Amino acid sequence: MPDPSSEPNQLPTFQQAMEITAQWLALWDHGELSDEVLADRVGELVASRDGARGFFVVSLVGDCALMDRLPESLVLQLRAAGEGVVDLSVRNLAMSTAMALHHSRSGDSDQQAGSERVAGRCTELLRLLEPLAVKQRLEPLLEAAALGTGDDVAFLERWGYDAQQKAAIAAAVEAVAE
Repeated sequence: MPDPSSEPNQLPTFQQAMEITAQWLALWDHGELSDEVLADRVGELVASRDGARGFFVVSLVGDCALMDRLPESLVLQLRAAGEGVVDLSVRNLAMSTAMALHHSRSGDSDQQAGSERVAGRCTELLRLLEPLAVKQRLEPLLEAAALGTGDDVAFLERWGYDAQQKAAIAAAVEAVAE
């Protein structure tokens, strides 16, 4: 498949971004793509919301070690991408935390472990992104999860999270600062 990010003014769709990310991560995993080249490509991809969503869906959930060792060149690109990357990372932290509890309740330890891995990756990433932007994005989520007020209430309600899941999300938010 051609790389849409190489064509001027053509942003990848969410599906294309997932496919591109999977290809790049496979190349990186096999040593065929350097940290720097991957970081530059990811930097271009995460410049759009769909590109960033596709990147995070594949990189956070997949077996590739990229999000476990986060090369400095990639961290710099993700930091440079700004608030969009912070927002998606915070939302992924909340959703994976809530899903880990859901899977625990249903006795699905494999899915629970996967959700916990995503939450851990989000926590580590958020610790490396621009601190003020992360703080400003985490505060409304904490307010919504802990107090039931603020801008993120609708986000939490849309997914139907219960009181225990909201408490787990609040604890996950607080853990980012530890």
